[in-house]
Formats: sequence, structure tokens, C-alpha cells
Amino acid sequence: MKQWIGERLTALCGCPIGEADDRQVYAALLKLVRELSETKQQPVTGRKLYYISAEFLVGKLLSNNLINLGIYDETRQCLEENGKSLSELEELEPEPSLGNGGLGRLAACFLDSLATLNLPGDGIGLRYHCGLFRQDFRGGVQNETPDRWLTDDSWAQCTETVYPVTMGGKTYAARLYRLPVTGYHGRTNWLNLFDLDTVNEGLIGEGISFDQTKIEENLTLFLYPDDSQEAGRVLRIYQQYLMVSAGAQLILDECAARGCNFHDLDKYAAIQINDTHPSMVIPELIRLLEQRGVEFDEAVQIVTRTCAYTNHTILAEALEKWPRAYLEQVVPQLLPIIEELDTLARSRTEDASTAIVDEKGLVHMAHMDIHFTHSVNGVAALHTQILKDSELANFYALYPEKFNNKTNGITFRRWLLECNPALTQEIAQRIGTGFEQDAGQLERLLPLTEDEEALRRFAAIKAENKVRLADWLRQKQGVQINPQAMFAIQSKRLHEYKRQQLNLLYLIHQYFEIKAGHTPPVPLVSIFGAKAAPAYTIAKDIIHALLTLSQVVANDPETAPWLQIVFVENYNVTVAEKLIPACDLSEQISLASKEASGTGNMKFMLNGALTLGTMDGANVEIAQRVGMENIYIFGQSSEQVIHRYRQGDYCARQWYEADPNIRRAVDFITDEQMCALGHEESLKRLHDELVGKDWFQTLPDFNAYVVRKNQALADYACDSLGWSRKCLINIAKAGYFSSDRTIAEYNRDIWHLG
Repeated sequence: MKQWIGERLTALCGCPIGEADDRQVYAALLKLVRELSETKQQPVTGRKLYYISAEFLVGKLLSNNLINLGIYDETRQCLEENGKSLSELEELEPEPSLGNGGLGRLAACFLDSLATLNLPGDGIGLRYHCGLFRQDFRGGVQNETPDRWLTDDSWAQCTETVYPVTMGGKTYAARLYRLPVTGYHGRTNWLNLFDLDTVNEGLIGEGISFDQTKIEENLTLFLYPDDSQEAGRVLRIYQQYLMVSAGAQLILDECAARGCNFHDLDKYAAIQINDTHPSMVIPELIRLLEQRGVEFDEAVQIVTRTCAYTNHTILAEALEKWPRAYLEQVVPQLLPIIEELDTLARSRTEDASTAIVDEKGLVHMAHMDIHFTHSVNGVAALHTQILKDSELANFYALYPEKFNNKTNGITFRRWLLECNPALTQEIAQRIGTGFEQDAGQLERLLPLTEDEEALRRFAAIKAENKVRLADWLRQKQGVQINPQAMFAIQSKRLHEYKRQQLNLLYLIHQYFEIKAGHTPPVPLVSIFGAKAAPAYTIAKDIIHALLTLSQVVANDPETAPWLQIVFVENYNVTVAEKLIPACDLSEQISLASKEASGTGNMKFMLNGALTLGTMDGANVEIAQRVGMENIYIFGQSSEQVIHRYRQGDYCARQWYEADPNIRRAVDFITDEQMCALGHEESLKRLHDELVGKDWFQTLPDFNAYVVRKNQALADYACDSLGWSRKCLINIAKAGYFSSDRTIAEYNRDIWHLG
């Protein structure tokens, strides 16, 4: 195999590998992977899944594909023998800017697992030119610039397939691009991405600003264009309809080619609606089926049997509701169908709260999804229970048979084999390589928790990974960190419910404690990675406060040896692959009842970090599996939080005035030291938000968070073997959180593929 790889790369380069430059070899590797991927396509004989999602955060693909194709080691050795480094070639690969957070990363994991399990399933999305944005911190604030990633060597290959999509009275040509998705020793499926040939990156002005009215030129420029103005909100509808209309046409064409007569569509296709962004696929499919001779009532039944919906949020504001006027402007052809669906939904119940079109003329996309799909699933046990008990209780009463849970999972091959090879090798030496396809075999590590030599070896691997992260941060951001310190990492989308502001208050508290002579048992390096939506002012204020505090701490000789705050720029999959293997303490501190699941918690756990978190999302199931003694849980329960919201009696100012530690931490945000280094207006706005509103109840959890985090610091410093034992238990129990398990459950209960 190694010899064949060398011969093939030489042919693709047009010269000996050692004489080619790195760009030539990289391009040749892409071609080689594509060739091998195409040999692993398999015919579809029954139902095929179409996973429609606004995001697919796939990350860099070269190494992942080489691992899945089973040729990673041979390729690396071949390159080394010819004077080339695979790791250096990987640096040439741009990360596809096709997603932002957990929604997109989950979609990417699911495609990987579908192919690994030899299940026929493709993704459908959009080919964004500049992603969300590229982030930097010039001036101590988040700056946004276009994240241009498309090159001549892009994984997503242009095709001749074009579909007409009519929006706003004009017909656009949606071109299909296809990206191969290779399974681990499995089949090749595809990620289908749609774009317009007319999109013009030259339309982008300062930062990520652009004319939002020039639809032909701007439609796929950015993921989630700024919706703080009406033009941005309308543009999002254009984006969503382009995705679902072109996707629906692709689905019908593929099914027809396999013998579907459209009356039996559900025998050929299963469509998963990933959050509410693709919701318009329901009326669009009905419209297209009617065009093909299917009567409306039958089309509704067919679409209901074909489509399923995944709810990803408990936040009501995240369930999209579009003004009827916006839809009338962009997709007038869908409005009669949506209104008929609303009438049909209203005929099923007298409960007006389940209507699709409400009395204000808002079209509730999630309501349409629930009424006209056959399955509604949450993504963690607690999340699904909250949907049933409160957030969607009115729908659960109507359709109890539709609701089910599918706890999220991760592709542990990327998050272990690829990003932590030393740990992978150690595990393989201890229990064999079976865990690479069956993550449940990680439980065979449990007897080693009583083996001191094994515990020290696993701890040494963590220490090596921390040194590597320190070297990477020095090279990338010029930041020097202490590898002997505890690394506590909070990396996720910046949102108030995820409570980076709670971490901020803790760090201020620690600053004061150190200044008072109460030094911690071990130095702490607190690392953040997060992007804030461009129009999310308070989220950007939190970033600014953390960056400003990092300067205050660094400039103080008393605190600098004990406390360090690092915010990693432009957090993405590539950065996550550096942070996660080096983490000691995984910060999963969302307000209980607000995080649907989380998947970062699973990645950190798999790589031997301990979780500091609330009983929220999948933290609950992690705690159940590892035991409460192997996780650091704090804070209010989901029941307490939900009760507070129902009562409406939470007053942040009362907590602020009653507790001197809280008041000291909050007031330091606008202290003269902070204002001298930061922007007073931004800092004051954050201070006032915490005192006057604090919607996600940071202050009631503050003291419990301080106590539990300090307990983790003490355990880490004073009982290294005990800490290592807890870490190994977490690794051994991580197998349940494989996306292979999640996909197998989806297929068993919802899709019935093949």
C-alpha cells in the first residue's frame, strides 16, 4: 500500500514526490483521497437519508479521510521517506467555513457515522463563501473579517447539476457542489452543497458588511447574515429557501431515478430537519409533489411520513418565527400551502398556542415541523424531558407518540485518533484497537484505574499535550503559558446562557483572593475559545471584559504567576483539536435547563478532562455514567431554574446587594483599572446587565461555582493519582457518547434505512 501510494502521488504530481513543492503534494493527496473515496460508493436499495442542515462544521478533512480510508500511517511514512511532512501539508488546508457551533459539528459527526455504519445518507446544505467570519482581537475587542476558504483545491467539487429556485419573483440557478464523506472502513456518502454562480465576494466592504439587498451577489456570502435589520432577516429566508428548494428537487430526482413514483416517496427517502432553518422543506415538498400530480391531502401525508424534526434548543427565541410579510416577499408560492397547513393543524386541536400562523401574523417554523413530521426528538435526556414537560408540553399532549430522545454523540475517531495520537496509541496498547470501531470497548480500561503505572503513563501523555498546546499558543498568538498549571478550558459559542460571564466573575474573585495573599494550591490557566454573533452586543462585551481582565492580571506581578487568562482567536475545529487533548478541567457551566446537550463536554471527557458543570444537557448523562465522585457538579437544578422563571421573582440586584463577594466581582468590571485598559461604555453595559437583569441567573450560582472550582484545583494539586484515576474513568465511560451509537438509534427508531 505504501508503495502504491508513492507511485500514485508521483503520477499525480507529475514528478518525484521529493521534487514537488508542498502545494503540489497537497493537491495530489486531495486527488488521491477523492479517487479512493469514489471506489467506496455503494448502491442504495431502500430508504436513503437526506440530512438537511444550515451548518456542517466538518473541520479539516485530509487526515480524517486518510484515517477513515485506512491509509494514514502508510501515507505519512511515504511522505517522510520523500522528505515531506504530513503535518506541514495539513497546515496548507483551509478549514471549510460551513458552520459555527455544535449544530454544525453534530451534523458533520452524523455524516461520518452514517458512512461508517454503511448507511445510505447524504447531507444537504449551502456552500458559504466566507463562513460566519474570521475573528481577531485587535484593540481588545472582537473584530470580524471574511473567512475566505474556497480555493482551486476545495474538497467541494463543482457539478453540472443546476436547479431553478424562484424567490422574490425571480428564478435563480442553484448549482450543486459535492463533497465526499468517507466512513471509517465504511462506505462513501456525500455532502451536497448549493451555491449561485453569481455570488460576488467583491461585494464585501469593511469587515463583513455588504449590500444585503443584492440577492444574486450576496446569497451565500456568509453563514447567518446579520439579522439586526430587516434586510438581513429577509436574506436569511432567501438562504433557507435556496437550500430546501434545491435540496428537495435533488431528493425527488434521485428517488425517481431509483423507481419512485412520488406517491411512495417515504419508501425511498427519509428527511431529517436539523433545527428550524430547513423547515420550509415541508411546504416546498408538498408544492413539488402537487406539481407531479399528487393531491394536496395525500402530499401532506407523504411528507409527514418522510420528514422528521430534531429540536436543538430550549430557548424560545431560537425557534424561528417569520413575519408572514417576509414570506410573502420571498416565497409567495409557499404561503397558500402554509395557510392550508395552519388550517389543518387548527382542526386537530382547540389549543391556539399550537397554530402555525399566530394572531400577529408570525409563522412558527417549529410548529409546522411538529405537526407535519412523524418524529420529534430532543438531543439529551434532560432536554427531551423539558420539551415534554414544559416548552412543548402542548404539542406533547397532542402527539405523545412522536416525541423521543436521541442523545448527541461525537465522532471519536476525529476527537481521539486524529487529535490525540499519543493517547490513542496508549489505549490501543492496553486494550487493542477494537475501540476504534466500537467505542464501548473503552470500558476495558476500567481495571487500569487501580494500576499506578498506567495512571502515571496517562498523566504523562496529558502533560505532553499541555506542552504542545503551550508551544502552539506561543507560535500562533505570542502567548507564554505555564504547562505546570491547571488548564481550565471553556470553548463554545459565546452566549449568555453558556455563562462565560460566570467564569469572568470567578476570575475576578480569584484575582482579589490572590491579592489578599490567598494563593491557590496550583496556578490556573483559564483558556477561552468563542465567537460572538456580530449583532450580539452583550456577548461581545463579555469577550471584551475577559480580554481586558487578562491584561490587568498579566500586568500585576502578584497575580500573574498564579492566574492567566487566554482567549484563543478564531475558534474552530482546528483550534479545538489543539485545546481538547490538553485540557484538565472542562467548563460546562450553562444555566441548568438551557443547554440542549453539548458535545464539547463529550470531546473533553474522551480526552481525559474532568467536567466542571451544572446538571444541564448531556452533563446529566455524563454524571450518571462516571459517578458523581468523578465530575464536579454545582449550581441550581433545572427544576429550581424553571420554577424561578415561572414565578418571575428573580431579582439580580438583591443578590448583588446581599453578597459582598458578588458585589466586589461585579463592580470590578467597571473598576478604574479595567476602564483604563478597556472601553468604559462596553464594561458599564455588561456591569449593568448583570445587576439589572442577569437573565441567565449567573449570580445565584456564583458561590457554588467558586467552591466547586476551587475544590477541583485542590484535588488536582494535592492528589495527582486520584485525579488521574478520575480522568481514566471518564475516558473509559466516554464510549456511550459516540455518534455511531446516536446514528444507530436514529436509524432503529426513525429512519429505517437500506
